[in-house]
Amino acid sequence: MGTPDFAVPSLEALVGAGHEVVGVFSQPDRPVGRHQNKLQPTPVKVCAEVHGIPVFQPEKLRDGAALAVLKELAPELIVVAAYGRVLPDDILALPPKGCINVHSSLLPRYRGAAPINWAILNGDGETGVTIMDMAHELDAGDILAQVSTPIDPAEDAAGLFDRLAKLGGELLTETVKRLEVGAVARTPQDPAQVSYAPMLSKALSPVDWTRPAQAIHDQIRGLIPWPGASTDALTGETLKLWKSRVSDRTSQAAPGTVLAAGPAGIDVACGGGSVLTILELQAPGSRRMSAGDYLRGHPLTGARN
Repeated sequence: MGTPDFAVPSLEALVGAGHEVVGVFSQPDRPVGRHQNKLQPTPVKVCAEVHGIPVFQPEKLRDGAALAVLKELAPELIVVAAYGRVLPDDILALPPKGCINVHSSLLPRYRGAAPINWAILNGDGETGVTIMDMAHELDAGDILAQVSTPIDPAEDAAGLFDRLAKLGGELLTETVKRLEVGAVARTPQDPAQVSYAPMLSKALSPVDWTRPAQAIHDQIRGLIPWPGASTDALTGETLKLWKSRVSDRTSQAAPGTVLAAGPAGIDVACGGGSVLTILELQAPGSRRMSAGDYLRGHPLTGARN
């Protein structure tokens, strides 16, 4: 059971390990395009069809229809990876080997919808993947396996997403192999260590230049590709910020002041005397580009206060 790109390596890993995947559940196809008149299949559906695996896309899981399909498929184990739906108790209780989840954080840290983004938004230096037993409460089941990985200071959420997806597939096959022979220890999560990673929203986008440069750098990295960090303090138009670097220089200028603008980037004063260099950005109706390319058509003389 999975929907986005993150879940594809897990499905590929199960198939590659020789397991019989009797069916795939994915979110329904959604309309895309300017006129919303074309349905786009989910990445997991596309992957499943390549391997000839039956795909099921129920709108609901609690009306009995999904349970009936699952009873007919009779899976020994259900694997969930970013499915986007909460499994009801009758489905959780169905497979003899249980239901397990591939979660992109070191649980119990960052339960919820956006653990990859919040790890970066909060400036963490490490994250990882957890395989857990699924329970009634969201992301609260026993831990079956974990693997950690450092977060590079320049890594954004999109790049980390890809790395953790691959790690998840690798850890999943190891865990399923041990489940087959009953050699998996179950570690309860420590309630005192629980934190949450709520869904992202556009309310997180505006940059507050009174914050330290490191915090703004983490905001830019953590909100890629959506909703993106943005500012209108530099030119009066809303710029989406794609890439940045915390500068070694300091400044006593008011936060939001443009200190320098050239091919190497746009230096902006931030809180506490820190400075952020904007390396890539996007103007309304334009493409993502380097700061140098943007400045060739939009010279900056100072901040808009």
